[in-house]
Formats: sequence, structure tokens, C-alpha cells
Amino acid sequence: MAHRYLLITVLCFLLAACGGQKVKPENSAERYFQEGEKYYEKNLYEDAIASWEKVRDSYYSPALNMLAELKIAETYYISERYAEAAVAYEDFLKRHPNDFRLATILYRLGLSHYQQILSADRDQSSTENALKTFNELIKRFPDDPQSQEASYLVQRCHNRLAEHEVYVGRYYLKAGNFQAAINRLEKTLANTPNYYYLDELYFYLGQAYLKAGDKNQAEAKFNRLFEEFPGSDYLVEAKEILEEES
Repeated sequence: MAHRYLLITVLCFLLAACGGQKVKPENSAERYFQEGEKYYEKNLYEDAIASWEKVRDSYYSPALNMLAELKIAETYYISERYAEAAVAYEDFLKRHPNDFRLATILYRLGLSHYQQILSADRDQSSTENALKTFNELIKRFPDDPQSQEASYLVQRCHNRLAEHEVYVGRYYLKAGNFQAAINRLEKTLANTPNYYYLDELYFYLGQAYLKAGDKNQAEAKFNRLFEEFPGSDYLVEAKEILEEES
């Protein structure tokens, strides 16, 4: 009997303890969103993203979720985590292809790719992705102010791709594959007539034609170098090459 009374006493104690304990309410999506804003203002970007991810994953409100997705992408970009920013912007576009901020999102996506562009001797996937995105922006929103800046960046992307092609052409030239060098460099000349380093392109084309045994084409390329770029650093070497062959 004593054991029975003891058990009842313990149960009553436990129930009383549980009854007096207050259950902490879960943070709402709005609170998480405001929390993210405060972290962002303090430049605590990781914490801000973590808070907004909770909002995004809560499915509380389509409008709030959408804004959280955009905040996450923007914060990745501001914190120079461009690969994550690109993924976040692309995901946003897949979910909300008709969003009223589409021009700005395309511009930011293009910039996210652009910021990842590597040197001319390395892979140019980011350059191609940036070019594709900027061209889409210009095509869909030709009158948007951001399209003007995108047009300038398109030219820079073309130039970097041309630099890469010249790099490959030079590689073929050094390797003794002269026709492959000619094909690569001539294609670059045709596709990027406003290439920033056109004098360099003429110089290597002239060399490639000369080594391939086509002296007429070699002289034609070197002459364009002499005529169009009288101050080029390649002039002296080009003249020496021609004198050796004459």
C-alpha cells in the first residue's frame, strides 16, 4: 500500500512539473525573415542566409517564400559566393519565370557567371554562361537600362573567348600543327573582328601561314599588322621573320 501511495505522489509531482512548464512557441516565418534582415545589416551573411532558408522551407506564404529565395541569392552575390549565387538565381527563375523583376534577376545571374570567368588559358564555361544570360537579357528587355551595361559585358565576354581561341591557336603553332592553328585563328578573326588584341592575332596568323608554306597569305597578314597597328609591339619581330624568309 505504501508503494502505491509513493507512486501516486511521484506521478502527481511529475504532472505538476509538466503543467507548470511553458512550451516555447516556434518562430514564425515572419520572425525568421526579420531575423535574417538583422543579420544582413550586421554583415552576418551566413546567419542571414540560414534564417531565410528557414523561411523558404516553411511554405508559410508564397510571397514571403519568394522574397526569401531572392534574398538568399542576393546575399550569396554580395558576399562574393558567385557560384552559389548563380545556382540560387537559376533556381529562382525556374520557380518564378514570369516574376516582375526578371530583367534584374537575369542581369544578376549574368554577373554571377561573369565574376567566375577564368584566365584565357583555362576553361571558359563561365564566360559562355555569362554571354548566354546577357544576350537573353538584351533580347527580352532591350530598353532596360541594365541591358546597356550587359551589352558592354557581352563584348568583354566575346573578347575573352577570342583570347582563349588565340591561346589554343598558339598551342597548335608551337606543336607544329600549322593548319589547325590557321583554322583556329582564322575562325577567331571571322567571329571577333573587333578583338582587342588583333595585332597579336595577325602576328600569329602570319607565322602559321609562313610555317605552313603559304608565303602569300603570311605576307598578307603581316602587312595588315603593319598597316593597322603601326605602334604594335609585334612589328619588329614580324619584320625580322619576313626578312629571314626573303
